[in-house]
Amino acid sequence: MRSIWNGAISFGLVSIPIKLVNATESHSISFRQIHVGDGGRVRYRKVCELDGEEVPTAEIGKGYEEADGSIIPITDEDLAQLPIATAKTIEIVSFVPADQIDPLQMDAAYYLAASGATAAKPYTLLREALKRSRKVAIAKYALRGRERLGMLRVVDDVIAMHGLLWPDEIRVPEGVAPEGEVSVREAELDLADALMATLGEVEMDSLRDGYREAVEAMIAAKAGGGEPGVVPAGPAEGAGGQVIDLMAALESSVRAAKASRGGAPEAEGAGAEVTPIRRKKAVGAAAPKAVGGKKSTASAASGGGRGGAAGAAKKSTAAAAAAKKKAAAAAAKKTASGKAAEAKPVRAAAKKAVTPRKRSSA
Repeated sequence: MRSIWNGAISFGLVSIPIKLVNATESHSISFRQIHVGDGGRVRYRKVCELDGEEVPTAEIGKGYEEADGSIIPITDEDLAQLPIATAKTIEIVSFVPADQIDPLQMDAAYYLAASGATAAKPYTLLREALKRSRKVAIAKYALRGRERLGMLRVVDDVIAMHGLLWPDEIRVPEGVAPEGEVSVREAELDLADALMATLGEVEMDSLRDGYREAVEAMIAAKAGGGEPGVVPAGPAEGAGGQVIDLMAALESSVRAAKASRGGAPEAEGAGAEVTPIRRKKAVGAAAPKAVGGKKSTASAASGGGRGGAAGAAKKSTAAAAAAKKKAAAAAAKKTASGKAAEAKPVRAAAKKAVTPRKRSSA
């Protein structure tokens, strides 16, 4: 790999000659601008605003634009006179635990290669010291005309350096968090945990840029004189916006994740132990009542499941039947009593007519 910077690591009084090599590369596909009418390439030319002439690269310098629009010329000699101690040195200033580095600060990544046979020993010493301490080194270095901050750590048997943003370059996230207080239920957290567990871990090497591969296939098809294949449409615009039912979305996500992992999709609500949620009754719905206007035992109990509703209905039916039977018996008794009361005077009159009168004595 071609080095982009040569210098040394300053580790106290130890100097380690190194070469800086890019640790990453971009695979993104770039396009050229063309004239749609004839397909000609559209190029940019650097033109001076004062005389309107195109300026060759050799005649282009640097300048600082002030607030009023005036330009202050800056030459390479001006910059070379600035006291930058790190112009050719990666100067280690401290060693800190890795978790003290905010990932927001991380920028470009580089590999540090030992330069020459004499650099192998001090290079290995620094690498092993970093391994044993389980710390990272914070360093200053200069690259492309400015001083930068870096972090040195061990990757396999190589020392890698991550460019870091200066602390004052990290913006405070004002107005980013949701406004107002938002509460999350335990059942929702349970389903979110289940979804995280179902998705599990992934081999980072297995991840691919599907969009780039589709673009490459399209370019290959057009270059061969064919037509690009039909790409399956993604989610409709606006999908994934406002979630109307968060619980249903989480449950569906768990089932879809399990299916994508090769597992059979489970019934709705399965796959996680969820804390039961007491649902609100529909407006205007009346609870089942027993005889006398009292609430049934089943409807008074908490839970609200389908088994409870069936039990309540069964008890209510039995109670209604018993009440109906009791009412019928009472009515029959009342009818019998009325008939007996009507028959009593008739029997008394008949008895009086049949009873012989006693004869009076002479």
